[in-house]
Amino acid sequence: MKTVDGIFQNLQTSYTTKDTLLYGKLLDNSFLFTYRDYDLGYDVTWGRPEEMKVTYSLFQNSESLSLIWNNVIFTSSDSLTAQYVRAFNLVIVFNPSDVVRIDGRVNLQLLRSAPGSNWKVSRWIDESNF
Repeated sequence: MKTVDGIFQNLQTSYTTKDTLLYGKLLDNSFLFTYRDYDLGYDVTWGRPEEMKVTYSLFQNSESLSLIWNNVIFTSSDSLTAQYVRAFNLVIVFNPSDVVRIDGRVNLQLLRSAPGSNWKVSRWIDESNF
């Protein structure tokens, strides 16, 4: 988690292994998740506690998850903050007849307390059209 690539690798590993402990270590206490509810026509945001509940439920109720990171679309960083917009593919297998495929983009804002310390995800904006 000392590198931005390490954050992306650990996110991928936490999804593949359905490891909420690892996932939780990646999120800052100030973490916010935002997605667009297209049915209602507005953005929905929740904090770290709700994110952990939602992710735990996803991990428990799926047979397998496959998260693939694709090209970086935008990046901006300094020694303590970073923003990455990156494409991804997520396949969620609930059972053999219920498979969800999501192709989208994530807008991650990362922070750390000092140069050389671990990065944490402070904001996750889901920019997919799901």
